[in-house]
Amino acid sequence: MSLRDLYAKPGHLIRRAHQISWALFVNECADYNVTPVQYSALVAIEERPGVDATRLSALIAFDRSTIGNVIERLETRGLVTRKAGAEDRRQKLLFLSDQGRELLRKITPLVERVQERIMAPLTKDEREIFVRLLDRMGQVNNDVTSAPLRRLEEVAAGD
Repeated sequence: MSLRDLYAKPGHLIRRAHQISWALFVNECADYNVTPVQYSALVAIEERPGVDATRLSALIAFDRSTIGNVIERLETRGLVTRKAGAEDRRQKLLFLSDQGRELLRKITPLVERVQERIMAPLTKDEREIFVRLLDRMGQVNNDVTSAPLRRLEEVAAGD
């Protein structure tokens, strides 16, 4: 296989797209010291106050074994709080703090700008097709990962 062949492989192109997406996110959000995974966690906790770590990891398709590190960083920064569950005191439920809500309010426009920058090379029609195809690839191959995405409806059904 030549480098030219490598450069045309979907896996290589997806990895490059991820690198670009990550770099744009870090560039736009540098002043707020937040990663894309932390942002996803904050959005999910805002939408599902009282979610536990297991369900959070499923909602954002992040590995269960390392979601605790993400939560710990967010808690240390005062962006989320953990409270014991009413039925099971060992279960820790997650809530956004006022500071976490304020951070989301500030960075969401920046994250939207990241999305625009990612898609800038594509026409409106190409953008719609691209997102639809990525979504299909993710859905069809969801269960081969160590962190499959469980959409809100699926997680709610598990409650």
